[in-house]
Amino acid sequence: MHFLEYYYKSVIKYDLINKFFYKNTNELPEIKKIILNFGSKNTKIKTFAASLLALELITNKKGIVTKTKKPNLFLKIQKGKPAGCKVILKKALMYNFLSKILIEITPNIKKFLIFKKKYKNFNNFSLNLDNKKLIFSELKEHYHLSKTLSYLNITIVTNAQTKKELFFLLKSFNLPLKTI
Repeated sequence: MHFLEYYYKSVIKYDLINKFFYKNTNELPEIKKIILNFGSKNTKIKTFAASLLALELITNKKGIVTKTKKPNLFLKIQKGKPAGCKVILKKALMYNFLSKILIEITPNIKKFLIFKKKYKNFNNFSLNLDNKKLIFSELKEHYHLSKTLSYLNITIVTNAQTKKELFFLLKSFNLPLKTI
């Protein structure tokens, strides 16, 4: 069992029960999955290969290429063309990546992760990391990848019902959040 999973089960669950009212313990919010996504503006094979390699270096799991669902004439994007690469992390890989965020990334971020009040979907939280700074230690060794990578979108999916539950859950894992 990962130490963050143990921390969630032994400490955060009891804090949630004391702070909020639940009729059933299955209603307790928890982190379900983490989705890592490299979006791409161009459709060159070099960009997708670099994105897939970077995702595999960061997570030790192979990524998949995402395709567009709808055409966009303004952006000259056809339906079914590659749009980016993503990896979905669950269970042990999710907690490993969350610990990597807490140990490697958040000490290097000078600003707090901003939690906007206009946020409508309460069961997920997204943040973007610019790869030009080479935040991940795995990517520092492969500097040539940073030239082709765009920003990394990290989405943390939970089953929280309210914004307060989501904010409390993420703050419990010591993510540096700030509301505006």
